[in-house]
Amino acid sequence: MSASPEPILPPTDLSAPGAHSPADTVRRTAVVPPLRLGPLQIDTPVVLAPMAGVTNASFRHLCRRYGEKALPAALCPALEGPVTTADGGLAAPAGLYVTEMVTTRALVERNAKTLAMVRTDPTERVRSIQLYGVDPATVAAAVHILVAEDLADHIDLNFGCPVPKVTRKGGGAALPWKRDLLAAIMRAAVQASQSAVAAAHRPREVPVTVKMRLGIDDAHETFLDAARLAADAGISALTLHARTARQHYAGKARWDQIARLKEATSLPVLGNGDIWSGDDAVAMFRETGCDGVVVGRGCQGRPWLFADIVSAMHGRAARTRPDLDAVIAVIKEHGRLLASELGEDRGVRDLRKHIGWYLKGYPVGGAARAELVRVSSLGELDAALARMRERLPEVVPYPGPAAEGPRGRAGSPRSPHLPDGWLDSPYLDETDRALLADAELDVSGG
Repeated sequence: MSASPEPILPPTDLSAPGAHSPADTVRRTAVVPPLRLGPLQIDTPVVLAPMAGVTNASFRHLCRRYGEKALPAALCPALEGPVTTADGGLAAPAGLYVTEMVTTRALVERNAKTLAMVRTDPTERVRSIQLYGVDPATVAAAVHILVAEDLADHIDLNFGCPVPKVTRKGGGAALPWKRDLLAAIMRAAVQASQSAVAAAHRPREVPVTVKMRLGIDDAHETFLDAARLAADAGISALTLHARTARQHYAGKARWDQIARLKEATSLPVLGNGDIWSGDDAVAMFRETGCDGVVVGRGCQGRPWLFADIVSAMHGRAARTRPDLDAVIAVIKEHGRLLASELGEDRGVRDLRKHIGWYLKGYPVGGAARAELVRVSSLGELDAALARMRERLPEVVPYPGPAAEGPRGRAGSPRSPHLPDGWLDSPYLDETDRALLADAELDVSGG
């Protein structure tokens, strides 16, 4: 995907109190320290969480460009693409932006869709890819492909997915309950990365990290045991979504448990859950002592959230508050990026799911929303946006809290779908092993 012009920010963002200048860069210091993961220098420790059907190259591009727009001048790269640090590492000045979940079986089988997903945007600073798998040998083979073929600079392992089709076969958030399997997968991934780096004569290591939840439910916590096993396996960092699988996305994320994990491990800990603003990100650091934050649903329809988070982490007061015209410009840009990435028909159809998120809180009316989610070409998109806009006042300002907060449906707690007898023992038996043979998903993206 080629680089595209930056989406237009509203004038209020560029002149807001705290907007950076060279003098401002000197005056202010970061309130959050950078994070180091092996050769990766993450100057602003924020991560875009993998989200199925959302975090494709186009959306990652938008989020990263907004994040970089808010960087202090001294950290802002002059050109697109990878940036090498003085010690030969890679810089991620505005954080990491991770692909949709890639399944190891599909990657090893050279599935066309999966191969397209791991051939990331060439303008990205660090190529971060998340893998899902339940078999150590298959995970190792997938990691070898990514590293030996120079397709990734960072690999994250998914042990946090609560979706029933995953957990009912023992995958995702259910898997850490089986400690022996969890340890074997992590060891296999780290060893495969190290051996592939050596065999391919790559100039720097490819760190492997883990994303997980608190556990299956309150009676079956797994995160502290998982942290101990991760440290033994050579994992570089842990991300904790501070909910159980039973909570799914309901209720409040339990930030106190992120603090508990931070106290229990020497590994870097990244917190995930209920980051809706730049101030939330800084609050998580202060309340938990975490080393980084991971943002998921909060940025849906709000790629500019990364500008707010980067500003907050660098001690600046600037926040992005787009009026409707600025949002329309971003929708158009997103549509064109998707058309370039996926083809116009598929790209515009993919954009439909984002429309409601983008327009959340803006008084555009139900008829306009209904028309926009039926468009199938860039021309239809532009025409529908124009019709929506001409029916509204000359200025439609940022609606404030109505446009913020949780996105989508959090739902309610639900009993996790697990294999029969899964909780009887924290170790695999022969029945479990037979079941896991069918648990390898062959479709990437969730």
